[in-house]
Amino acid sequence: MNFVFVSPNFPEAYRWFCIRLKENGVNVLGVGDCPYDQLHPDLRSALTEYYKVDTLENYDQVLRALGHFTANYGKIDWVESNNEYWLEQDAQLRTDFNISTGLKAHEIGRYKSKQAMKEYYKKAGIPCARCLPVTDQAAALAFTHEVGYPVVAKPDNGVGAIATYKLKSDDDVAAFFRDKPDAAYLMEEFVPGVVTTYDGVCNSRGEVLFAASHITRNSIMDMVNEHVPTYYYVDKDVPADVEAAGKATLKAFGASSRFFHLEFFRLTADKPGLGKTGDIVALEVNMRPAGGFTPDMLNFSQSADVYQIWADMVAFDELRHRYDGPHSYCVYAGRRDENHYALTLPELQQRCGGHARLFTRMPDALAGTMGNQVAIACFDTIEEVDEFVRTAFELA
Repeated sequence: MNFVFVSPNFPEAYRWFCIRLKENGVNVLGVGDCPYDQLHPDLRSALTEYYKVDTLENYDQVLRALGHFTANYGKIDWVESNNEYWLEQDAQLRTDFNISTGLKAHEIGRYKSKQAMKEYYKKAGIPCARCLPVTDQAAALAFTHEVGYPVVAKPDNGVGAIATYKLKSDDDVAAFFRDKPDAAYLMEEFVPGVVTTYDGVCNSRGEVLFAASHITRNSIMDMVNEHVPTYYYVDKDVPADVEAAGKATLKAFGASSRFFHLEFFRLTADKPGLGKTGDIVALEVNMRPAGGFTPDMLNFSQSADVYQIWADMVAFDELRHRYDGPHSYCVYAGRRDENHYALTLPELQQRCGGHARLFTRMPDALAGTMGNQVAIACFDTIEEVDEFVRTAFELA
């Protein structure tokens, strides 16, 4: 089996996807814009060949890379980056090389357009917020007067609440249109809720091989725009209603042979037309792993190896390993260099003792959303999680 991994060096932990594939007997071929000698040694060992391009933004160069691999190794069986930024390019490469193990170019839209996603959520029987494509200020004001303030303005194709705004008044709407980014936008009714996810891997038949759930209490918009404390935690187990909503969503989208990251709101207040407090409401679908160090957090929480699980799906279309270890809450705190905290990162790690799992720096490309300083720890109780969060973000 010939597997082309696009940008296998970023994030750095993605090397484990390549390592696990090689251990499963897969011929792993990498294409990226990082010089070969700067790749992690373990990644270099996992790759049969690495083709460097000047930039992955240049499709012709990437196309030539796959042509080179085809000429030297035969037909390519898989192309994947597991990276939101390259999903459309991955799909175009599959189309151009007639690769059937993933989405083609004409299929990727339902996973990239937030408006298109809503039709599939409705098919799954999961309520979702009303929205309107942003065309002009008059139409936007009419929508806000229908659904009430606040409303959320977000890119139709975007991720991580980047360039997403909460508008609370007619003046905010006017200001948005004065400075509106040059991109397709949606205006959506505000949903009071906590973001709850369904993350995992499914096989070619859409059957879930592994799943977990993480919870983000603070608004992701506020994390990005207001720099409120950035933290979330992986739950010990997947709540039954989240599992049901997740599986219904996968079926509605026809998802197969994928790592998935599905986002929902759990309502924190009654919302007419959507549900009662505690109900699950659709947010958005991502057909790749959750960002940052979340794959590692899933491993820490569930005593698993999601890199192996995914590689088993690719090579065997089934789960070949058992994961029967204990479950725990795994919490992420993303601290920002602009703040002066009571404890330095090494001091916080020392305070955590045996609960500490990963204390490091976030790559600059992800720090705007996730914070600069990474502190990840595991605990048995939610009370311990709350205490860790208070300690991590306490200012000097």
